[in-house]
Amino acid sequence: MRTSLKAVLAAAGLVFATQAAAQITFYAGEGLRGPTFTADGPIQNFDHTGFNDRASSAVVEGGSWQVCEDAQFQGRCMVLNPGSYESLSRMGMDNRISSVRPVAAPAYGYAPPPPGEALYQANITSVRAIAGPPEQRCWVEREQVVEPNGPNVPGAIVGGIIGGVLGHQIGGGRGRDVATAGGAVAGAAVGANVGRGGQVYDRDVQRCASVPSSSAVDYWDVTYHFRGQEHHVQLSAPPPGPTITVDAYGNPRG
Repeated sequence: MRTSLKAVLAAAGLVFATQAAAQITFYAGEGLRGPTFTADGPIQNFDHTGFNDRASSAVVEGGSWQVCEDAQFQGRCMVLNPGSYESLSRMGMDNRISSVRPVAAPAYGYAPPPPGEALYQANITSVRAIAGPPEQRCWVEREQVVEPNGPNVPGAIVGGIIGGVLGHQIGGGRGRDVATAGGAVAGAAVGANVGRGGQVYDRDVQRCASVPSSSAVDYWDVTYHFRGQEHHVQLSAPPPGPTITVDAYGNPRG
């Protein structure tokens, strides 16, 4: 099936229009009031816009946007999904935003409540920073090794003879025979260990250990209780207080 040039241009125009409509508007006052500033692309530093640390509410149209406290998308950041945010103070971002950029829709982030929806505060029980897997660090150490030599056979023979002679000179009768045998055994043991100290040398040994990952936090896993049930949510930034705003079903709200 052939596709007409008109249809292709129409589809391209639709995509362009969708991208062009993606924007975020900041308001200096809560409740979407006061002077405004609109961004339709990444802004690394609000100092050049005259709106640095001035946003108190916002409206997100088309797409998800990451807002950060510091320039160059540094400091505490969070993702705002499409909708109206009449107060950024609930997320601890009022009068703090210094950079913004569009991002792919994440599996976590804040969503604004529908107009007139009842909101509640749920107690947070735990907050965990989730990062990458542990890293393995390895290094090389120099250690001293002693390699023992084998038994000294000639020394054992000579020692046994000398020990037997000395033992034969001790005691008399049956005692002399016992002393002779004992002296031979002891002399052989001593002679076998003569010169057996071993060879000493140095060698390089690799050792490894697991250390916590030094990568940035991927997301924050937040656990909270609401109406007797435990809930979990993944956020791009830690919650600003001991509670989280939820709807009647325990779903997190901005």
